[in-house]
Amino acid sequence: MTSRIAAAALAAALAAAAGMAGADPIDAPEIVINDGEVTLPTRAPAPDFLKDTLPEVLSGWLFRDEDTRAMEMDDFENPGMVFADQGLDAWSAVEGTEGKSCASCHNGIEDSMKGVRAHMPKMNEAGDDLWSLENFVNDCRVNRMGAEEWGWNSPEMKNMTSAISLQSRGEPVKVAIDGPAAEWWEKGKDIYYTRYGQLELGCFNCHEQYAGKMIRADHLSQGQINGFPTYRLKDAGIVSIHQRFAGCVRDTRAETFKAGSPEFRALELYVASRGAGLPVEGVSVRH
Repeated sequence: MTSRIAAAALAAALAAAAGMAGADPIDAPEIVINDGEVTLPTRAPAPDFLKDTLPEVLSGWLFRDEDTRAMEMDDFENPGMVFADQGLDAWSAVEGTEGKSCASCHNGIEDSMKGVRAHMPKMNEAGDDLWSLENFVNDCRVNRMGAEEWGWNSPEMKNMTSAISLQSRGEPVKVAIDGPAAEWWEKGKDIYYTRYGQLELGCFNCHEQYAGKMIRADHLSQGQINGFPTYRLKDAGIVSIHQRFAGCVRDTRAETFKAGSPEFRALELYVASRGAGLPVEGVSVRH
C-alpha cells in the first residue's frame, strides 16, 4: 500500500469514527461567571456567508466537559487569570529607551483596550497589512517604547494579550472583511478549506463537517476563536490563536505555517468572521 493510499485510508477511518460517535453540545444559552456578575451568550446567528452551512455559531465552551466549563465560570478557579494578572502588571512596567510603559500612552487598560480584541485582526493604520493583536503590541513596544519585540508565543506576549482580551469580555466579535481586508479574508477562507498533510484534512473536516461529534476522546467544536487566548489544560498554560492553528496543522502530519505568518493572520481573520456575534470570553478554559 502506498503512503498516499495509506494516508487516505487513515483519514477515511478517522472521518468514519467521528461520524459514528454521536455527541452534541450542551444546551446552555449563556456562560454565567462569578454567580451572575458576567453572562456571556454561547450562541449567535450564523453570518450570512455561513447560513447555508451552519444554522448558528457556538462557543467552544459548550463542547467541553463539566469540570472544564466550571473553571471558566469562576474567575478564582480559572487558571488563565493568573497569566492575565501578569499581563496587567506588565502594562504599567517601564521598558525600553523611551522610558515608557503601555500605560504611558494608553492610560488605564480598562477603558483604552475595551473592545479592541473584538475587532482583531484588522488592517494596520497604513492599510497595507493585516495585523493581529500581537502585531499591534510589538509595534507599540518598538516604535513608542524603544523596547525589543516579544516573541509571538512568548509568555510575555501571551500574558499581555490575555490582559487586553479580558477588557473586551462580553463584546461581540466583529471583524472587518471588506475593503482592503477582503483579499486577506479570501486567502484565509482558501486555507480553511484546503486539505493538508499526510492525512489530507482541512479545518472544515473537523470543525464544520463533523462539529459536535466525538473523535477518540475529543468532542469536536466549531473551532471558534472568540475565547482565545485560552488556558488549555493539555498545555497547562495560555495558548494563542496561532499556536492552536499550528497544533491543528501538525495533527494533519503537515509542516505548519509559522505563528505570525501572513497565512495564519489570514486564517485568523476568516475564522474570526465565522464567529461574528459571539462574545469575547476573555481568558477561556479549554481541554
